[in-house]
Amino acid sequence: MVTEEEALIQKVVDLYEQISGLESLKPCKHVDTLFTELVVTCMPPTSPNFHINSLSNPVQQMRSNLIRLCGQAESLLESHFSDLLANFDYPLHHLHLFPYFSNYLKLSLLEFSILRRHCPVLPSSVAFVGSGPLPLTSIVLATRHLPSTSFHNYDLDPLANSQASKLVSVDADLKTRMVFHTCDIMKVTEELKEYEVVFLAALVGMEKEEKLRVIEHLCEFMAEGACLMVRSAHGGRAFLYPVVEECDLVGFEVLSVFHPSDEVINSVIIARKKKKDHDDDDDCLKIVGDDNHENGIENGVVVHNKQCCDHIHGFNNHGGMIEELAE
Repeated sequence: MVTEEEALIQKVVDLYEQISGLESLKPCKHVDTLFTELVVTCMPPTSPNFHINSLSNPVQQMRSNLIRLCGQAESLLESHFSDLLANFDYPLHHLHLFPYFSNYLKLSLLEFSILRRHCPVLPSSVAFVGSGPLPLTSIVLATRHLPSTSFHNYDLDPLANSQASKLVSVDADLKTRMVFHTCDIMKVTEELKEYEVVFLAALVGMEKEEKLRVIEHLCEFMAEGACLMVRSAHGGRAFLYPVVEECDLVGFEVLSVFHPSDEVINSVIIARKKKKDHDDDDDCLKIVGDDNHENGIENGVVVHNKQCCDHIHGFNNHGGMIEELAE
């Protein structure tokens, strides 16, 4: 009898073999169909016993390769639509043409809701690391949730930044609040102290070691008390994006973790850089069931955790809602 997890792994392996055999990952009907099937395959909740880290070495290697292919395809898709949008007189009026725009609306609302809960004073300046050619998170947050905040977008690719800046250059407000930096975030030091919040894109540091180095660097140079918003993945969705666990966030106090169970793929972790005299003795896990639709947090699981990633492995995407206890 084949288990659900075994069936999931076999289906993902089959799709990986098809995707890895493609001559190009540029957007087209066949490429779009394969990646849509992959996402749909990975979305359903898995059992609490399913852990990516327990997979065999060949499957782990396949997953690593697949995440890189997903990253390449995502970048090409965003570049394609950024160029398409740039042809309009006012590109921001046509963002809905991007096929996953509704997902970004939901993800941005989720991240803003979590941020507002833990940071009552809205930030005046934030950084987004890995903004890409179509910086939808920054645009949505700036226009819908943080209308007075400056956004500093970091990306390695000068072409991506050029494409992104064209989209906001015709907006009188955004062109003054959106800044694009072409550089390696690992070379950004003292500037990081200027940001009250740093968003870390899911595909920055696709290998575990890369991700940990980035997090360590951010911890070294971010201001004490500043918040780090990290995108991760959970359950079967970890075949699509790298996983960040609470214990990876050394030097940060993990405030909450949210695992969506709808079409929003990424999990969201918010953490605060610890002060040097921070006492870990009170760190604990707190959860309570509740409904929180009005705050934009729904269709998933919120785990309020201040330490120890091992404590959350029993929780998964069952479609319910678990709200953080107020501190």
